[in-house]
Amino acid sequence: MAFLTFLLWAAPTVLADSHSLVMLTTYIKGDTSFPKFSFTLLLDDLTVAYFDSEKKILFSRDHHKEEEVDTVVDPDIVKTITSYMQADFKDRWDYVTRDLNNTERIYVDQRLVVCELKDNDQLGPMITKNAIRGSTADELYFHEGKLTYENGLNIPDGRLNALFLSLQFNQENLYYPACISTLKAYLKKRSHQVKRKVKPRVRLIQKKRSVSGWDGVSCLATGFYPRHINLTILRDGEPVPELLTTGGELLPNGDGTYQMKINLELSGEDLKQSVFTCSVTHLGLDNKLDVHLELGPGDPLKLIVIPVLAAVGLVCVVAAGICVMIKCRRDGGSPRSSNLTELEMFCKEERLPSTRISKRRIY
Repeated sequence: MAFLTFLLWAAPTVLADSHSLVMLTTYIKGDTSFPKFSFTLLLDDLTVAYFDSEKKILFSRDHHKEEEVDTVVDPDIVKTITSYMQADFKDRWDYVTRDLNNTERIYVDQRLVVCELKDNDQLGPMITKNAIRGSTADELYFHEGKLTYENGLNIPDGRLNALFLSLQFNQENLYYPACISTLKAYLKKRSHQVKRKVKPRVRLIQKKRSVSGWDGVSCLATGFYPRHINLTILRDGEPVPELLTTGGELLPNGDGTYQMKINLELSGEDLKQSVFTCSVTHLGLDNKLDVHLELGPGDPLKLIVIPVLAAVGLVCVVAAGICVMIKCRRDGGSPRSSNLTELEMFCKEERLPSTRISKRRIY
């Protein structure tokens, strides 16, 4: 699990206006209950297929269907790619155990491959990262026919030249074309899933430290898709530096959407003296969304109750004044009426002490 976590965090960030195909591969030498060779395919953040060396079949992965054989990737391509990759992993194992004196009982080598395609069909790069014992061993970057290789295995120059030529040939003629064609095929089949847009629900709330006061604010965005989002806390209209905030991890929800929260720690006095805003940009929103601070339970609630009570009192005073005016007009010589007006009835029914209506004329 540690190896998997490392590789997932090491994956490069893909731009919001592009799509990626990710291939996460694991090679194991030793006595374990896991397949010797396996890989998972992800379209953006959606798991679309799985393969292992025991079943030797690429299975489609869809949360709404039972496991079935994948029909997107040509089986011949699957057979060729898996054959080349297993041979490469075997060569790496031979080198690590013989030349680097690896004596571990169980050897695990993982590989993360990512290729990218922008929305205008412009081809992006392909990045490959290899990890042994949870640490990056070497990296490849291939784009527009050019290969860059970072030698983290301390391969001697004599062998490195031959390895570089082999990597260049395989990237250009096998891995990169297969990755891009597979990415396009999955985009065609799963576009309704990866191209959907769900706008975030956003709140900016106060964090209560104790009954004596407040100690910060938290900006929470949840229920959004795709995963790309910009979340910023503003103080008096200016972005708060990232080094002053905590959180910011992207987490999955059970329904396939995502959530993110960032926190700002500060004193209660700072909270009173500044205006705080949570600013959000996301593909599901037409424009930037600014959410202002929501008052939580406790002392700040008094600030709401007092104005509300004052407003209610003002309404009562105005109503009483109107009733007094009506009484004065009637008592000032206007013709008597056996029927009360609606407003007089209101005053009578409410029994306002300063607006009691009398049917007797005062001389």
